[in-house]
Amino acid sequence: MSGERRDPHIRAFVSRVFGIRGSLRLHRAAIGFDLIKAPFNVVMAPLFLLSRIGAKLAGWLRMPGLSAWLGRRKIFFETAVALEVAQEVRGLAAALRAAGYSRAAPEAAESAIRDYVATRSAVAEMVTTLFVVVVGALMFQAPTPGMISLASPLAEMRAQADAVAGFPLGSGLGRLYYGVFPVSLPIWQVVLTGVFLAVLGALVTTFAGILADPLQVLTGTHRRRLARMFDRLDRDENTGVAREHLLARLGDLSDLALSLYRGIRG
Repeated sequence: MSGERRDPHIRAFVSRVFGIRGSLRLHRAAIGFDLIKAPFNVVMAPLFLLSRIGAKLAGWLRMPGLSAWLGRRKIFFETAVALEVAQEVRGLAAALRAAGYSRAAPEAAESAIRDYVATRSAVAEMVTTLFVVVVGALMFQAPTPGMISLASPLAEMRAQADAVAGFPLGSGLGRLYYGVFPVSLPIWQVVLTGVFLAVLGALVTTFAGILADPLQVLTGTHRRRLARMFDRLDRDENTGVAREHLLARLGDLSDLALSLYRGIRG
C-alpha cells in the first residue's frame, strides 16, 4: 500500500528533477572539477562493481561485517552532479518518511541513495558506449563496443590520411599506393589514440545524462528504479547489484575481448 501512495510523489519528483529542464540544471554543475573527476570515476567503475558483488557474496556466506564494510566503500570521487542528484533523492526520501509513505531509516536510505546515484552514472556510460558503437558502424563498418576497439581503426585512418597527403607523387597516386601497401602503424600511436579517446569518452559520459535522464523519464525507468529502491528499503533488503552496472561492464569486456581478438588475428 505504501508503494501505491508514494507513486504520485515519485512521478512528480522524476519529472521535476530528470526532465529536460531539470537535467540541464543538474549538468550545469558538471562544468568545473567534474571534468577532472569524470575520467577517474570511469576507470574505477569496475572496482565499484567488484565491491558490490563482494558485499553480496559476503552476505550469502553469512559474513555480515564484511558485507556491510564492502557496501559502505566509496569508490568514486563525488562529482557535483552526483551530489546534486543525491541531495534531491535524499529530500524525496525525507518527504516520504515524514508523510508516512516510507519506513526506511535514514542510514539505510543513505546507502541506497549512493547506489542509486552510481547506477545513474552506469546508464550514462551505456549511452556513451552506444554512441561509440554508432560511430564505429558509420565510419568503419565494424563493431566498436568501446574506446579500446575504436582506437586502432581511428589511428589507422589518421596514419593513412597523413601518408596519402605526404605522398611524393600526389594524393591520388598515394591512395592507390597505400591501398595496396597499407601504412605500418607504430603501437605508440594506437596507445596515444586510445588514451585520447578514453578521456574524451569520460567527458561525453559526464554530460550523457542530458540525453539519458529525459529518455528514462519518458520510459518510466527512473520512476521504476526509485520505486524498487523504496520497496526494498521498506522490506529492509539489500539493494544488491543493479543490472545497469553489469551491462556497463559487459560493454567493457566486449571491448577488451574484441581488441584482443583483432590483435591476435593481426
